[in-house]
Amino acid sequence: MSMNKSKVVGPRDGKSGFLGSIGVRFMIDGADSGERFSLVEHPLGPRALAAPLHRHNREDEYSFVLEGRMGALLGDEVLEAGPGDLVFKPRKQWHTFWNAGEEPCRILEIISPAGFEGFFNELVDLGGIDSAGPQVLSELCARYELDIRPDTVPELTDRFGVRFPGEPISAGWPQR
Repeated sequence: MSMNKSKVVGPRDGKSGFLGSIGVRFMIDGADSGERFSLVEHPLGPRALAAPLHRHNREDEYSFVLEGRMGALLGDEVLEAGPGDLVFKPRKQWHTFWNAGEEPCRILEIISPAGFEGFFNELVDLGGIDSAGPQVLSELCARYELDIRPDTVPELTDRFGVRFPGEPISAGWPQR
């Protein structure tokens, strides 16, 4: 779709999938925005850790919380955000985020510039982080200039009382 064409993305529109710990729904991709940004929705099940500690070398991320409580570790800072809060995760900063509650959490993730939505798309097609395997995941991270530290998962799950990988978003997720 050309960036010159208006569009409405309804609540059930866009490809959806599971990344291995959290869900993803593709709403606006780089082709829609002249590669300036992409927009995805991330549903997170209760106490789900989104990813190991990681940093993006090309993109900034902005997480707008729609519902639930999102916890985040940004560098050394731990924070929690609720509906209506916007969390800025600048490129080159080590970070991760999680559902900080027992209820579903849903965020809109703005990625600027566009491109990293391709990482999510490939990971969905591979069947999520567990199905990808270490070698494939390493190649995927290199292609998208993502540094990731899988060794941080045990510390993160203990420290924040979360689980990784998470439970697939299923029938328990509210239909919109």
